[in-house]
Amino acid sequence: MKFLRSAFPSLLRDSRRIALLGSAAGLTAVAGDFPAPATLSDAGRAALAQFSRARRDAPLPAPDDVAGWKRVQADIETSRAAANAAVVRQYEPTLASRTLGGVPVLDIQPRGWRPSRQVLVYTHGGAYTMYSSHSRLMSAVPMAADTGRRVISVDYTLAPHAQWPVVTSQVVSVIQALVAEGHALSDIAIYGESAGGGLAAGAVLKMRDAGLGMPAAVVLWSPWADITDTGDTYATLQDADPLLYYPGNLRNCAAAYAAPADQKHPYVSPVYGDYTQGFPPTLIQVGTKEIFLSNAVRQYQALDQAGVPVKLDPYEGMWHIFQVFSHDIPEAQLARRKVRAFLDTRLGAP
Repeated sequence: MKFLRSAFPSLLRDSRRIALLGSAAGLTAVAGDFPAPATLSDAGRAALAQFSRARRDAPLPAPDDVAGWKRVQADIETSRAAANAAVVRQYEPTLASRTLGGVPVLDIQPRGWRPSRQVLVYTHGGAYTMYSSHSRLMSAVPMAADTGRRVISVDYTLAPHAQWPVVTSQVVSVIQALVAEGHALSDIAIYGESAGGGLAAGAVLKMRDAGLGMPAAVVLWSPWADITDTGDTYATLQDADPLLYYPGNLRNCAAAYAAPADQKHPYVSPVYGDYTQGFPPTLIQVGTKEIFLSNAVRQYQALDQAGVPVKLDPYEGMWHIFQVFSHDIPEAQLARRKVRAFLDTRLGAP
């Protein structure tokens, strides 16, 4: 909890730029713009009370405003430095910057890690336009600790500096490089949150279609599986979602990553993929208070109808990627335990 108290102010500062962040639990309410149902844990209700509609709706640069995006990206990296340093002090991982397949990555080994061929590839969130492997340590480091697995966090090129053909190929290149190092695909899983969830699924489809094989398992947290505002909950939950705002915010990110004509390409919006040709067993986790709920449901149905082993794991009253920062919230703890159990089943014990 000491780490969460120290990190929370920086999270709120970041959310003035974009509401794609988690929260901390057990703090005094400061906003209360979004009602917290009684079905949430006490810690969950306290965390939800922290979010502000004004911060959620803060605009982002136009899709082609490269200078504006560079400022936003630099601001986020600076503002997140202290919080991410705190998570490293708490969990004490071993971190190493590397290049795999020509792509920069951060190699994260949890404290007490025993050498294993198993590896978890991580594609971070941030609407394709924000964050890096260093500024998303608050997701990757706890995931390594909770699953007992080495995590390779992919530092893919952000939009608008690169678009989806380059970015998906970077993820594929990292996985191919791991295979070249001696990791079997059966020992590799991939997980991503938000945009990183869409990227993880899109990159696996790209691997499959290129005849490169596929990882053994996929974990998607609140995947941005359709970057258009298609789906029921984009409308029905827009007023209830404490983090995600599409008009003038996510819409700009989507256009920075993919031209409108490409936004329903399966590698960009994987809900449109053909899964009858195969896909790895998949775990999808989502909150019932986020506009991406429809993304998760539609992604689940696309996989399930094609006969792919898939589990949709929804969490009552939870917001977007609640697992990332809210480590003391019982709902987040349960979600992470389920990820560990899923990976243990699909990969074997680490």
